[in-house]
Amino acid sequence: MKGQSGASLHTPLTGAGKKPGSGPGQVVNRPKPPGRTKHLLTLVIILLLLWASAKQTDASFSELLEGFPNMWDLLKDMFPPRWTYFDNIVQGMLETIRMALIGTTIGAIIAIPVSIICAGNLMPSRWIYYPARFVLNLIRTVPDLLLAALFVAVFGLGPIPGILALAVFSVGLIAKLTYETLETIDQGPLEAMTAVGMNRIQLIVYGVVPQLAAQFTSYVLYAFEINVRAAAILGLVGAGGIGLYYEATLGFLEYDKTSVIILFTLVIVLIIDYVSTKLREKLL
Repeated sequence: MKGQSGASLHTPLTGAGKKPGSGPGQVVNRPKPPGRTKHLLTLVIILLLLWASAKQTDASFSELLEGFPNMWDLLKDMFPPRWTYFDNIVQGMLETIRMALIGTTIGAIIAIPVSIICAGNLMPSRWIYYPARFVLNLIRTVPDLLLAALFVAVFGLGPIPGILALAVFSVGLIAKLTYETLETIDQGPLEAMTAVGMNRIQLIVYGVVPQLAAQFTSYVLYAFEINVRAAAILGLVGAGGIGLYYEATLGFLEYDKTSVIILFTLVIVLIIDYVSTKLREKLL
């Protein structure tokens, strides 16, 4: 009995059937913190990437320092703003907001079926939702300025190319966010509805829409915020809105008028951002 008792006291704690670190007095193998060498190598790699990028783009700190006096001269030309120019740009700003509103609405409507096609839990065949996601990625790859320039070449100058460019951009953004949310919704209600014989359209109307409505509205408001900012510069390629005034004042070097447009745009964006944020807080 004494021998058995002594043997049990000297049994290795890391024997078979015991988890590492589960026995009393056993030393736990904690992961070692990263050493100085790792931090040093990371810093060296970052510096090398910055140096190589600056060399390939012909950028240098000396050019940056040489440009600062010119930036100061530009700021002196912009202030004080010529407030008498404000009356001339009100209509342009309203047109910009209208473009963003219409473009976002069209994009949101198109994004609903697109997001359903892209959602893997609602679309049974991967041969459908993978190509749909590829097209969606392709849409998001094209900048909105390039889209506006292409639509100007097709439809001519005016707000229509700007609206179409914003609509395409909105489809890419809203559909991407929506289908990712669709794939995380609760499947329980859908399975219950399937069990009682509901078809796919009834599943979407009664099972998906109630779970997604608040999130989808939030994404639409977010897209509208971005579109107002984007619409402000689409006029640079002839797509209408306040961007036309940017192009005109910058072309004639009237920077005091440009500063009025910038400040007016800033106020509008801040107001829309505040209202949109409050609405999203109420919805979510």
